[in-house]
Amino acid sequence: MGYEAISKTLAIIISIIVIAAIIGGAYWWYVSTQQQQQVTVTWASTQLVPPEEQAFVKGELLPPFTNETGISVEFVGLSYDELNTRLQSEEQSGKVTIDLIGELHGGIDYFASQGWLEDLSKFPALSGRTFPDVLEQYSHIHGIKAYIPWMTATYVMVVNKKAWDYLPSGLTKDDVMTGTEKWTYDALLEWAKNLYEKTGGPKLGFPAGPNGLFVRFLHGYLYPSFTGAQVKNFNSDDAVAMWQYLKELWKYVVPESTTYDAMADPLLKEDVWIAWDHTARIKDAIEQKPDQFDVVPVPRGPKGRGFILVVAGLAIPKGAPHEDEAWKLIDYLTRPETQVKVLEEVGFFPTVKEASEQVPAGPLQVLAKGVMAQQSTSDALVALIPSLGAKGGDFKQIYLTAFEKIVLNNEDIKSTLDNLYPQLIDLFQSQGLPLPPPDQPVG
Repeated sequence: MGYEAISKTLAIIISIIVIAAIIGGAYWWYVSTQQQQQVTVTWASTQLVPPEEQAFVKGELLPPFTNETGISVEFVGLSYDELNTRLQSEEQSGKVTIDLIGELHGGIDYFASQGWLEDLSKFPALSGRTFPDVLEQYSHIHGIKAYIPWMTATYVMVVNKKAWDYLPSGLTKDDVMTGTEKWTYDALLEWAKNLYEKTGGPKLGFPAGPNGLFVRFLHGYLYPSFTGAQVKNFNSDDAVAMWQYLKELWKYVVPESTTYDAMADPLLKEDVWIAWDHTARIKDAIEQKPDQFDVVPVPRGPKGRGFILVVAGLAIPKGAPHEDEAWKLIDYLTRPETQVKVLEEVGFFPTVKEASEQVPAGPLQVLAKGVMAQQSTSDALVALIPSLGAKGGDFKQIYLTAFEKIVLNNEDIKSTLDNLYPQLIDLFQSQGLPLPPPDQPVG
């Protein structure tokens, strides 16, 4: 074999070796990358647990995140008791397997009080989204940023657009739609009176029937707005003034309100032009006639704009094995477009302002804008429903009894409240439970 042939052979051999090295290197890079991408985040949640909601999470919500990041997610639906037991066991043993927690504010508050949660302020900022101040405030508890607000539910007011023609002097549609300081309970009274006198009958309605949620309006809306608290000022002078106000307002409330369990039908029939109810119970009216109604914040009282907010948050346990990947999942779940998908599929409302703007025009946008406007008011005074377990029914009955005696039966306000107050406060003291916000400040 000549020199030239030997050179060509060597060149071929060297080329083969080089190509093999490149292929081998690429293979090991691929294997290494795949190993990195095969991280699985364990997400334990008390929310989105019903079968149809879990199907949405696993089949539609999470796959785009995995496709984008290469991070797998194991969604574990648990009850609060199951989550509490598992988290406590893992934190005490130092063998933490949960990377991310989805839970209501009350449960996260307890976990943070036990020192089981990471301070999320150490992670990078979540860009492209704005959380309302009230949600930011409530997520800072026990000296840390305990959770990122994830989903909300609440109660709002719905206005038939015909009612805008009867606004009282000095109050504009914009005042009501955005919740300015002019949108007060006194203004609501004047508006209801105008409607009564100029349309020939009452047009304000509440779900005060046997299965209605009017009790939430009493303890979570009127009481905080007039007294600054749900419980501790139950029989105060401010409370007496509140009940005097409600007695006056009730003159202009549709009498059938005491039979209404939900306000969608009365709104659709136009028996009621202004209503208060849970978002889920007025949704049908908005879906059927989205161009006929506006969803607006509730009025403010002397102490602020009290309203109930159900807040679910995302938290990371101390010692989570994949906290950085969990933070990426939090980033994904709080993106406006992701929040819109959750609203469309399961009905929980966004916690970021930008999401409300991305909801497609129609009924859900009407609802989402109203909910976000209420959360974003500068005088928001958030009330959280107390966790009383089996005694939750007793709590509600005390407020309903006060309503029946004072407003419907015209009994003396102060003596009625004085008689009921010991029963109310005992519900908390007998179980060693703290009073609910805003009675007791968050954190």
